[in-house]
Amino acid sequence: MLPLASVSVCIPAHRAEETIAETLGSVLEQTYRDFEVIVLDNASGDRTGMVARAASDPRIRVERTPGPVPEPEHWNRVVQLTRAPLVKLMRPDDLLHPRCLELQVAAMDADPGLAVVASRRHVIDGESRVLVPRRGLSGLTGMRTGVEVARRVVRHGGNPIGDPADVLFRREDFFAAGGWRADRQHILDLDLWMRLLQYGEFLGLPEPLAAVRATPVTDPDEAARQRQLLDGELADSQVLQVRGIDRTVSRLLAPAGAVRRKVLSALT
Repeated sequence: MLPLASVSVCIPAHRAEETIAETLGSVLEQTYRDFEVIVLDNASGDRTGMVARAASDPRIRVERTPGPVPEPEHWNRVVQLTRAPLVKLMRPDDLLHPRCLELQVAAMDADPGLAVVASRRHVIDGESRVLVPRRGLSGLTGMRTGVEVARRVVRHGGNPIGDPADVLFRREDFFAAGGWRADRQHILDLDLWMRLLQYGEFLGLPEPLAAVRATPVTDPDEAARQRQLLDGELADSQVLQVRGIDRTVSRLLAPAGAVRRKVLSALT
């Protein structure tokens, strides 16, 4: 068995035979080398597992669920397989910039009070061409308290922090926060980020250190309902201290946010 790594990169994969090799390649090209990779194949009916094993690097472990499981359970199971104190989860068609782990791990190591380190990302198409550059972290670069981030998130109305591939977090905080929630499937990432920020502070790196292939929301009405529930929880949180004015601003900006999401959906 390999010695314990500093970072676990988790890739929950399902029917990803066409993209998983490129995704793994972007991880293996990291300038920071002390990591493990866990690919959890969600009982795919294609060659996902075979392609992942073909990468042939001792730091890669490929596991398989006995049968298909829902996405939140899939994501929780892959994190449960980790052994490192720092965790990054990425979808099987996401890509990392070569210095992603180097910069994010350095920030975590330098400040034990950090709970979340995020970066900007490019939105790419199926051919890995950039559609929208340097997306995310509007008003959230630099060091921020959980209170600052929560207020910004509520006012934004979307997910200004970003996708899982953009974020590095601590394993112990993940389990303390309860992991990915099954009743928040449409906002899995943002819901977790806000719960993690009850355990420490936030750092937003201005560099684009990941690339993601955005997909349209499958059920916008349910996504909006789940987002309203999250905003209500943030407003009730004594730790994150969201104010009434933040929710008022959110309602005023909601139409513009809806247009922005429709434009991005059309591009992808």
